[in-house]
Amino acid sequence: MSTWLITGCSTGLGRALAEAVLAAGHNAVVTARDPGTVADLADKYPSTTLVQQLDVTDREQVREVVGQAETRFGAVDVLVNNAGYGYRAAVEEGDEADVEQLFATNVFGPVAMIKAVLPGMRQRRTGAIVNVSSIGARICPPGSGYYSATKAALEGLSGSLQKELEPLGITVTIVEPGGFRTDFAGRSLSQSADAIADYADTAGKRRKENDTVHGTQPGDPARAAQAILTALAEPTPPRFLVLGQDAFTAINGVLDADRKQLEQWSHLSTSTSYDN
Repeated sequence: MSTWLITGCSTGLGRALAEAVLAAGHNAVVTARDPGTVADLADKYPSTTLVQQLDVTDREQVREVVGQAETRFGAVDVLVNNAGYGYRAAVEEGDEADVEQLFATNVFGPVAMIKAVLPGMRQRRTGAIVNVSSIGARICPPGSGYYSATKAALEGLSGSLQKELEPLGITVTIVEPGGFRTDFAGRSLSQSADAIADYADTAGKRRKENDTVHGTQPGDPARAAQAILTALAEPTPPRFLVLGQDAFTAINGVLDADRKQLEQWSHLSTSTSYDN
């Protein structure tokens, strides 16, 4: 039995993962900004569930939740940074305050959680951190520049963190999901207030009022949760876990295109060194 601390459990992947962790017999610290949305899990699994209110942008709350988790269960073995939300806007349309809040939640929130659990993990020389990213970090669709930037930042941070923590016995896994049938578009997606007409055929097509994908995504959150459990049960969890056939196909396409571009311009790339 291990103890998982999962952020953003009210709906979607976070909720599915909390249910899977508890069903597998593990302890779970189940967090949400509105703890009433996850109270039923504590009713169903009273001895292994700790429900906590958490806004990851509130540093005091972050420290309090980790402290409560360690008091109740002794340690946090697995941290899952799942809390976050989407933001749709052409880059030019993005509101400065909206973008700052997006980064506060999607990047600096996970950083605060990581810093709060690492002292205990380092002391025990064991632990796992799971940072939920998005396929957007790779495919960078129009209208998702700021959201993709937050996830790319999280992935860059995770890559360095992996190298820092591996000698200490702590693993870091980046989870990159494709489209999953959650209420992301309904509850967890905001957008710029004003649209610029020149972007109607690019970013404009992905504004909430024009997006027809919601409700038809191919991914099953329950299966994604089981995949994460399976990966974390391995002696050496993957550093990078893609979830969804759509994500797998899209990322392969991006990698192929990047390799082609790299080779195409290799003569310029390699022409910049001193002649020795």
